[in-house]
Formats: sequence, structure tokens, C-alpha cells
Amino acid sequence: MSIDETSTKDGELFTILSNKEGHCKKGSIAAIIRGTRAEDVVDALQKVPELVRKQVGEVTLDFSSSMAAIVETVFPWAYRTLDRFHMQSMAIDAIRNLRMKHKREAMAEEAAARKRYRQDQIKKREHMKKKYKIYREGHPLPQIKAYIPERVENGDTIPELLERSAYLLTMSSEKWTENQKKRAQILFRRFPDIKNAYSLSHSLRVIFNNRNATKESARSSLSQWYEKAEKSRNEDFRVLSQTLQSREDDVLNYFLFRSTNASAEALNTKIKAFRAQLRGIIDLKFFLFRLTRIYA
Repeated sequence: MSIDETSTKDGELFTILSNKEGHCKKGSIAAIIRGTRAEDVVDALQKVPELVRKQVGEVTLDFSSSMAAIVETVFPWAYRTLDRFHMQSMAIDAIRNLRMKHKREAMAEEAAARKRYRQDQIKKREHMKKKYKIYREGHPLPQIKAYIPERVENGDTIPELLERSAYLLTMSSEKWTENQKKRAQILFRRFPDIKNAYSLSHSLRVIFNNRNATKESARSSLSQWYEKAEKSRNEDFRVLSQTLQSREDDVLNYFLFRSTNASAEALNTKIKAFRAQLRGIIDLKFFLFRLTRIYA
């Protein structure tokens, strides 16, 4: 099974327990509970007979501590598997934060350089006006030339380079096009810390992509990754490393059945699309009734 949250009318949150074997069709939704408070969800799910709940062997979830508390109480015998894509998303977020930090600094530096350039041009005009009599007799002064920012080999300015690298930093390097490879080379040469962050993210992806990995071999690989993350100067990766270590057993359960929370995310997308078809929700109870008729 999978457990996740979804929003309905006015952003009100519901917790959805779903069955992976439903494949986002009839029989997918097992329960919809208003809110995300662990105690409320546990009270609702415990109304299901224990013999029925004991048929659940594994539950996938994200890094929400409330979701983990729900699963631990209602399905204590089931494997809890943290979604690997949420881990990768956290790593990508760490790269994005670093990239945006450099972009803000580059934009501030370019704005300061532009301002200095304009001030220098104005000073030159004033100097020429005072020095040469011809400009005092009605002749126009030379126009201030436009500022030309620094451009790298592929024609990007530094802020453009950082902005246009956003997508390639989320991909495996094997999937880069020739232009993306060239942009990545320039980016990594200019910003070695972004190269290091991308390397950490990519190596984490490689660990989970290894089809021959077992739970124990993955534990060893993750241990080496923790050391690299701790040695890096990136605080986001250090926090990610500590988070994975604190819930390592749930993380490594992925290597038992290769289960993810993708089915829950897909179901959530279908629910949002259904809500969009209705152009919003007027009667929440009737919306939930229709939802359960289709997917429960």
C-alpha cells in the first residue's frame, strides 16, 4: 500500500491510503481521512479489523514524520519503505539552492558593474564637456554606450549560465545533449561547488539505480556516501545525510521489493485532474462520494 496526502477544496488536506494493485483505477483508494493529524488518521484506520490490516505487507511513504507514525501504529508488522524519489528530490533541491545562491550573487555583481560603468561614462561626458569648447557651442555629446556584460564561451552571461543549467543538473550526465555537455563543462569550471553537489546527487541516484544491489550492499554504499556528504561544505547535503542515517532501515527497505510512492503520486495527479474537470469543488461531500465511486 501507499500513504500520501492530497488537497481538495480551499487547500484542505486529506490523507489517502491507496492500494498499488489498483493501478490508479477502481480499487485503488482504501481510505480517505480528513486532515493529516496522526491521531485522527490512526483512529479511522483502526476501525478496519486487524485481520484485514494484517494482509498489508509493505507501505511506501514520504519523509513525513506523521505518516511514519500512522504506519507504525496501524501496520506495525509491515515494512515501511521511504520513497527513493523523495530522496532524489531533496538532493536536487540542495543543488537548486546552491545554484540560486550563485545566481543571486552573479546578478548583484552584474548590477553593480553596470552601475559603475554608467557612472564612469557620465564622468567622461562631463570631463569632455569641460575640456572641449565645441560641446559648449551646441554640439551633442557622445551617447553613453550600452554596458556589455561578461559572456562565457557559449554566449551566456553568468546569470544566464546558471539559469539555463537548471534542467541539466536534474538529469544523469549520460542523457545530456552536446550543448548541455558544453554548458555543464563551463558551469563546473566556474563553480566547483556546484560540480561537487551534482556529483553527490548523481552518486546517490546510482546507488538506487543498481539493480543488483542488496540491502546490505546498499548499506555499505550509503555509508560511503554519508562520508562524502559530511566532508562537503554544503549544509543541505549534510542535513540530507543526517536525515537518511536517522531513518536508514526504512530507506534500505527499498532494496527488498523496489517499491516507490509513484502510484500514490499518480493517484494524486488523477484526483487533481478530476477536480479541475469540475472547475473546483462546491459540495465536498458529494465530491468525495464521486471520488470513491470511481477509485475506491
